[in-house]
Amino acid sequence: MTGPRSLQWRISLWLGLGIALLWGIATVATAQRIRHEMDEVFDSALEETAQRLLPLAVLDILNREEGDKSQRIVTLREHDEYFTYAVRDARGEMLLRSHRADDSVFPPFSKMGFVDTPTHRIYFDAALQGTITIAVAEPLGHRREVANEALLGLAWPLALLIPASLLLVWGVVRVSMAPIRNLRTGIESRGSGDLTPIPAAGLPSEIGPIADAVNHLLLRLGRALDAERSFTANSAHELRTPVAAALAQTQRLIAETGDAASRERAQQIETALQRLSRLSEKLMQLARAEGGRLKGRETTDIASVAKMVVDEMARKPGMTERITLDVPGTPVPAGIDADSFAIVLRNLVENGLKHGLPDRPVAIALSGDGVLTVSNEGPSVPPDLLLRLLQPFERGRTAAEGSGLGLAIVNAIATGTGGRLVLSSPLPGRQSGFEARFSAPRPGVEGLTAGKARAG
Repeated sequence: MTGPRSLQWRISLWLGLGIALLWGIATVATAQRIRHEMDEVFDSALEETAQRLLPLAVLDILNREEGDKSQRIVTLREHDEYFTYAVRDARGEMLLRSHRADDSVFPPFSKMGFVDTPTHRIYFDAALQGTITIAVAEPLGHRREVANEALLGLAWPLALLIPASLLLVWGVVRVSMAPIRNLRTGIESRGSGDLTPIPAAGLPSEIGPIADAVNHLLLRLGRALDAERSFTANSAHELRTPVAAALAQTQRLIAETGDAASRERAQQIETALQRLSRLSEKLMQLARAEGGRLKGRETTDIASVAKMVVDEMARKPGMTERITLDVPGTPVPAGIDADSFAIVLRNLVENGLKHGLPDRPVAIALSGDGVLTVSNEGPSVPPDLLLRLLQPFERGRTAAEGSGLGLAIVNAIATGTGGRLVLSSPLPGRQSGFEARFSAPRPGVEGLTAGKARAG
């Protein structure tokens, strides 16, 4: 059996068990002390009773008439008689006894003081040089009964006090652990793009250094990620100008050359430069997606963004019949930056156009709760390949052109915004097709802006 994994429960459990054990030891020690004190009180009462009764008994015996030997004291009313006594002469003849005294209880006089029998505690005393003795007896069962009642009276408060102590310990520990729980919540709430310092105010001195170490780690991690993203973004951005210049010169060469072989080589160069231009654009999008700051400060109407992106893509030759759009007639608020959502939609549509059947349209649907679905007809994708498609430069088993970055960019945006991307193949109820479902994050603030997407 293993103990609880929670530090709060461990401290509460061990403190509670420790308190219960201490209370138990204290109770046993108190019980022993009470029993000892009660024995002294009862012994003192036996001795006091004997010393009070013996002079009265001697006077009564001396004043008797001849022939009166043994007498039994008559009680005025019935009552519990815990002490019984017997007065005897030197020969052991009974001279006086209490009304419920049992002769068999009293052993012969041997000495003054206390004597224990299996059933009674007896005190002996003597007068007139030992010619008259008295024995006062108390049942041992009476002492046990009184002791048990006293212990029961002590146990009842303890039965309530121990659970109350356990609850108090648990409450105190829980309140004391609140800063640690806040620290845990602060760490758990950090997304992949949120590397801001964790508040360390109010933490215990034992936990404060941990929070400081985590903040230093986040700072170093943020610097490393910023350097990596900056390098990727700057590299892709710096490639734009020379690639565009080289592409322009290549296109001019194609237009001016009259040699067929040279024109064919120039066209191959143009194709390669165009591929390089698209790759640099995708790298910039990936750097932006992994760089955070994807949530809009205000709520974005992603339905309007979807309409603008699809309208822009449909303007290209032959795209009107290749794209279908189904969006609600009312605004669809979401907690994502308009440009980020435009990148998501554009990459999902481009993925469907490249890998879907050329004679079947790519279907785009946006629900009122912010779920974007992009589906296309085409060969089904094996389940083991679906997860790999979310990795950068993973193109799967396709011969279509592409860099393998589109789905990785969408997945990075989903992770950074708190959304979700789910890939499924084949389409529901069919044996082929591919579907990408992007769940936009819920709006975090009130207000609605129609955010405009930048042309990619």
